[in-house]
Amino acid sequence: MQDIIEQLEEKRGEARLGGGQRRIDTQHGKGKLTARERLDVLLDPGSFEEYDMFVTHRCTDFGMEENIIPGDGVVTGWGTINGRMVYVFSQDFTVFGGSLSETHAQKICKIMDLAVQNGAPVIGLNDSGGARIQEGVASLGGYADVFLRNVMASGAVPQISVIMGPCAGGAVYSPAMTDFIYMVKDTSYMFVTGPDVVKTVTNETVTQEELGGASTHCKISSVADASFDNDVETLLEVRRLFNFLPLSANEKAPKVDVNDVVDRPDMSLDTIIPDSANKPYDMKEVILKIADEGDFLELQAEHAANIITGFVRLNGQTVGVVANQPMVLAGCLDINSSKKAARFVRFCDSFNIPILTLVDVPGFLPGTAQEYGGIIKHGAKLLFAYAEATVPKVTVITRKAYGGAYDVMASKHIRADVNYAWPSAEIAVMGAKGATEILYRSELGDADKIAKRTKDYEDRFANPFVAAERGFIDDVIMPHNTRRRVARAFETLKNKQQSMPNKKHDNIPL
Repeated sequence: MQDIIEQLEEKRGEARLGGGQRRIDTQHGKGKLTARERLDVLLDPGSFEEYDMFVTHRCTDFGMEENIIPGDGVVTGWGTINGRMVYVFSQDFTVFGGSLSETHAQKICKIMDLAVQNGAPVIGLNDSGGARIQEGVASLGGYADVFLRNVMASGAVPQISVIMGPCAGGAVYSPAMTDFIYMVKDTSYMFVTGPDVVKTVTNETVTQEELGGASTHCKISSVADASFDNDVETLLEVRRLFNFLPLSANEKAPKVDVNDVVDRPDMSLDTIIPDSANKPYDMKEVILKIADEGDFLELQAEHAANIITGFVRLNGQTVGVVANQPMVLAGCLDINSSKKAARFVRFCDSFNIPILTLVDVPGFLPGTAQEYGGIIKHGAKLLFAYAEATVPKVTVITRKAYGGAYDVMASKHIRADVNYAWPSAEIAVMGAKGATEILYRSELGDADKIAKRTKDYEDRFANPFVAAERGFIDDVIMPHNTRRRVARAFETLKNKQQSMPNKKHDNIPL
């Protein structure tokens, strides 16, 4: 028996060493942790239970039968984060460059199937050179098997991808179908075709970082939700994100104990709106003053900054926040902000996370670039997402809510549950100046008359009371009481039941 135990430990040691010490040293030399070291940071100490440690590839071409390493380039299993269960896979770049083989894919598919079966999230740590060329179509089939699992798990359990090295070619489509993507600055990149292919086909010269680095995907493409300086910081931020999320669509997000009073007033909110309607203010300040302990986890902060998305807690409960940002493009909705917010709203609705919407929107961004780019269809995505969402939805209009953008931003008309407005709110078809110039075009030559008409329009419409008279606004609240009123509103909605008409699925305007 002792011999068998020693043999087992020897095999375990061989598997834990991956591609060998030389390759581990190379990985460290690039500022990267190994696959197992990453799991040590991500998961609670001692909680990891590994599956398929001894699995090897079955390829016999190109001399591969002479090169067999236990685990086949990916570490899979489950563990806990703050005591809550999560399934994980971590690709090992020291083994065949982390390339995906048939058995590598089968290991990932196994833990994804278990995650859906048992109602727990999946976190994938990606560090791979792509498909294993020696296996040909078997490797490609493995990718497709993983893709199918991503689709089946979507909306059932949260899926988080962490790009911690290369992720190229077909490999990028698995993370793309997950709910969140985090990247590591300078050491991770994603692209469908690499710089060499781009140079050959289009004659463009571009670096890996420019083509698919963290900065590109966080700022321009919106593929990634956030990026961080190194492996450790990134994995700690994944733990933070995980703590806001439910384990599955059948559960609610965990309620945590917080050192904050739910009816805490904040008098500074009474003066945060500038005297001039054309002056900006930082909507993030409003979010931080409403949130428990001023804690806000923002997503896609560098992309489409004219809208803010992320998670806070109210009375210890997770709430998704969507807010216009007057500091950027005056808070206008455009193509990128509409897509960004729509995706976030749909995630929250999938996983029973209530949505708080803070509105200060002068309308949709005008211009040929927006119209040619399809702002009509992209703006409709956000409208569609809000209208179909059945989770509790509370809206607060802080200042401007003009035109169609008023409707889109979780208005009462598209099934928002509780709609509040600050006294500074202006709910109208458009701003007073534009409206006056249309209504009284014949008087444009008389500056005094136009000034009086503008003042009259402001007095009549530049306030929340016309909407309140019609029941479109449930109450006009004092800004300093916003935290209390919003928290109480969500409390009344905690048992909300709302359904959609019977259908196979909707057809959101993609």
